[in-house]
Amino acid sequence: MVRTVLVLLYICVMSIITLPFLILFLLLKLVSKKAASKLGQPFAKYICFWPIFLLSGGRITIEGRENIPKDTAVLFAGNHRSMYDIFAGYITIPALHSTSFIAKYEMRHTPFLSWWMRILNCKFLNRGNPKEGLKTIQSAIADTKDGFSMFIEPEGTRNRGEGLLPFKQGSLKVAERTGCPIVPMAMIGTDEILEQHFPKIRAARVTVIVGEPIATEGLSRDEKVALPNVVRERIKEMLLAHDFPFPAEEFAGDAAENEPASEGKAAAAKDAEPSAETPAVSR
Repeated sequence: MVRTVLVLLYICVMSIITLPFLILFLLLKLVSKKAASKLGQPFAKYICFWPIFLLSGGRITIEGRENIPKDTAVLFAGNHRSMYDIFAGYITIPALHSTSFIAKYEMRHTPFLSWWMRILNCKFLNRGNPKEGLKTIQSAIADTKDGFSMFIEPEGTRNRGEGLLPFKQGSLKVAERTGCPIVPMAMIGTDEILEQHFPKIRAARVTVIVGEPIATEGLSRDEKVALPNVVRERIKEMLLAHDFPFPAEEFAGDAAENEPASEGKAAAAKDAEPSAETPAVSR
């Protein structure tokens, strides 16, 4: 409970102290949203995301950070476990790599955090309004072409169980339309800070694994349709490599594919065995 109080107290105090900076960055955004994001992201990372994460008792291990391209916009795609995914994401991504999260619409009402997300040009996706949702994606596509990286969680909602939820078809539209690389990102342990025992905040070890970029330029129509599954499989591999639990049904398809081959081998072995009616012939 002490951590919860500390985090809330920090948010209240910093909301007052950083108010002039927020106003300054908002005014700068009217002139150049790229400049506001470029200057605002290091500020937000070290004033907002890192301190709250540390006060929450978060400890982080980052693997594969060298896989983040330095000279091009990308689409980060990660699994979704917690509100702390945003903190872990911005801590992982280099401070000068302008990145905007595509977050659920409800987050725009979160005090302090949503203020800085607006400075960083984050998008709030209204899933209940397809027309507004389309406008948000179109805005993200335009910004990616302008040099902003985007971060999306293709499951579409927090997964409170094991493994991964199916990835939404069209969730990687930003990469499909712009040809930017997709950087898969696997997050483990973010939900152990808050969601597993809401509203209490507890210390937890968070692991973030950054995978090698997946090229999307020049994909065929069929390859674009298969893209969500390709990215999901890559994140799944990274999670499994760290013993992240998956439900048994996740592997049912693999077992079914291997079953005919196993049956064939068993039948061949049975035919090769000598029977009582037909004795083996020695030659």
